[in-house]
Amino acid sequence: MSNILEIRDLKVVYGKSVAVDQISLNVPEGKIVTLIGANGAGKSTTLNAAVGLVPAAGGSVAFKGKNITGMKTQDIVINGFVLVPEGRRLFPHMSVYKNLLLGTSRRKNTDRDKIIEDLEYVYSLFPKLKDRLKQKAGTLSGGEQQMVAIARGMMAEPALLCLDEPSLGLAPVVIEQIGEAIRELNQKKGLSMLLVEQNVHLAFGVADYCYTLQVGRIVAEGSIEEIKQNEIVKKAYLG
Repeated sequence: MSNILEIRDLKVVYGKSVAVDQISLNVPEGKIVTLIGANGAGKSTTLNAAVGLVPAAGGSVAFKGKNITGMKTQDIVINGFVLVPEGRRLFPHMSVYKNLLLGTSRRKNTDRDKIIEDLEYVYSLFPKLKDRLKQKAGTLSGGEQQMVAIARGMMAEPALLCLDEPSLGLAPVVIEQIGEAIRELNQKKGLSMLLVEQNVHLAFGVADYCYTLQVGRIVAEGSIEEIKQNEIVKKAYLG
C-alpha cells in the first residue's frame, strides 16, 4: 500500500525552542491515521508545517510522492492536501452557504454541477447545515460550526483531509456525530485522513494507526490495538 503522505525527520523551531524534533510519520492511501498527545506536544505544529503554514527547520514532507517542503500553502491545497484547522476559523459574519463556497476557491474542478453535487453530499453528511445555509456562521453552536468547517474542507476536493482537534469543546453527543462523519468519509468516500486529537476515545474509535507525541517527539506508534497496550499511552490516556 502506497503512502499519500510521508513526513521525514520534520523539525520546527520557534525562536530558540524546538517545537517538533525530527518527527517521521506516514499516512497510507485510504487510511485514517491519528496523532495524539497532550496540549503543547507539537501536534498542531506538525500539521501546520506539513501544509506549509509554518516553515520547517529540517526534514521533508512528501504528498502523493512529490516533495512539497517549502511549497506555498495555496498550491498544496490545490493539489488536494486540505487542513481543517483547530478553532474552525470560519468567517463569522458570512452565511453558512458562503463559508462552504469559500472551500471551492482552491479546487481544481470548478464545474458548477460538480460543486452542486458536492454541496448536496455535505448536506447529507451534516443535515443540520441545509437548514442553516442563510444563517451567519458565528451564530451557530460550536458543534454546528465544526460541521461547517469539515464541510468546507470537503468542498476543497481533498485527497487527504487533516483535522486538527475537531472534538475540542464539544458535547459528547456531538463528538459522536463528528466521529460518524469521519468514518463515513473514510469508508464510503475512501478518503485518506490525518486526525490530530487529545480525545483518545474519538481517535481510537475511527483511526487505523496511531502516533503518540510528547514534547515534540514520537514516543509510540502502532495499530490501535497495539497502542492501547503501550505503557506510555496507558499511563497518560487510559488510566
